[in-house]
Amino acid sequence: MNSKTKDCLSKTYRDWLWVILVLAAFLGGYSTYFILEHHSSSPEPATQSVQHHEKPKIELQTVPQSVQHHEKPKIELQTASQRRIDVPLLTPWLAPIVWDGTFDEDILNEQFQGRNITIGVTIFAIKKYVIFLKLFLETAEKHFMVGYKVNYYVFTDRPNDVPKIPLQEGRKIITLVVQNYSRWQDISMHRMEMISNYCHQLFFKDVDYLVCLDVDMKFNDHVGVEMLSDLVGTLHPGFYGASRETFTYERRPKSQAYIPRGKGDYYYMGGFFGGKVQQVYKLTKACHEAMLIDKSNRIEAVWHDESHLNKYLFLHKPTKVLPPEYMWDKQLLGWPAFLRKMRMLAVPKNHAKIRNK
Repeated sequence: MNSKTKDCLSKTYRDWLWVILVLAAFLGGYSTYFILEHHSSSPEPATQSVQHHEKPKIELQTVPQSVQHHEKPKIELQTASQRRIDVPLLTPWLAPIVWDGTFDEDILNEQFQGRNITIGVTIFAIKKYVIFLKLFLETAEKHFMVGYKVNYYVFTDRPNDVPKIPLQEGRKIITLVVQNYSRWQDISMHRMEMISNYCHQLFFKDVDYLVCLDVDMKFNDHVGVEMLSDLVGTLHPGFYGASRETFTYERRPKSQAYIPRGKGDYYYMGGFFGGKVQQVYKLTKACHEAMLIDKSNRIEAVWHDESHLNKYLFLHKPTKVLPPEYMWDKQLLGWPAFLRKMRMLAVPKNHAKIRNK
């Protein structure tokens, strides 16, 4: 028998073997998949091994019939303390909403601690609002960015009333003396102007991230690097879960803060926003310029700088959104089940006695 005939018989043998094996797979009570391994006792090419009549070895492996053709990857289920199915975790543009139980604090700290970052915090303690400064700073030292360098920028017209409190290593209070205004609305709206101006004077060279907070709040739990991103907005606790038709956006087309009905994503809190300094500069500059246009048109947005903030974040989507646990009012809203932590709390106060004093 010549070699050509041998090759033809060998090929016929392999073809019939495959037919038998495939039939066996269909007729069996379980699914079978095949791994065909060609072994050669010498380093010669595969054509040579066929001439020596080496038969391919076939390994049969069985898998349960319940697994049909494709083996699914194994997924480790999170523990009940980590899993969140009761709250939205992503915005429609896929920015994370950072609830408790959605991040690992230790992993994040490993990522950030080697970067030698400094976080700036702007606080406006003008007129009688300076009375809230001590509690704000003392609780921040317990809960805010612990282990990181922090610059507290205190904007005030009463520098002598800025308290001296012990600070962690690498943290400092910088007092910036500013003008006060007769109306609290003007004070609120001029925050955007002051922050944008000081970006050039201080923030660009001194800090990596800038967080803009209301002073009449206290830290109640951990607030750390999980909140850092390019541009960050915070969901207003009073509107969480509400229809956007109820949001108190500016509805007058004459205003630069105008958002039409049926539009908008969330209602954001004016007392907690931030991000990288360049992004905060763009936000505050745009809001300040919009308010100047409104002023020239003799209109004032319904919620002043907060209305303009909402318009800006509608047009320029934040890259991270903080849930209401980062800014909560327990006195007004209680403690609902979805709120596992209250990271910052509003300090009870009489607005009428504090404002315009």
